Amino acid sequence: MDLDLILILISGLSFIFYGITSFFSKKMSLEYKRWGYEDQRYLIGALQFIGGLGLLTGLYIRVLVPLSAGSLMLLMLSAVGVRIKIGDQPLLMIPALFYAVLNFLILINSTF
Repeated sequence: MDLDLILILISGLSFIFYGITSFFSKKMSLEYKRWGYEDQRYLIGALQFIGGLGLLTGLYIRVLVPLSAGSLMLLMLSAVGVRIKIGDQPLLMIPALFYAVLNFLILINSTF
């Protein structure tokens, strides 16, 4: 199993999971409210789910990998911005930064 495949599986499965929890988790509902995006919870969850699904589908339809990875990277950079805006501690930004970097690596590896 090569590194690109591992990165795609980690990100794809994670975003599918986070997309689903955005729809059904009470804890995530409270987080979206805290972030000030309660009304956009389903949209953001759908974008996460579709992005994760796009990465996994990209294993068979390669053009989907850079599109999905780039979109998820931008989504996670936006999440970092939201956390800065609301004054979260830097430690709470680590997951969003991790996934932004992870998807950046997938993006650059898929375009060369």
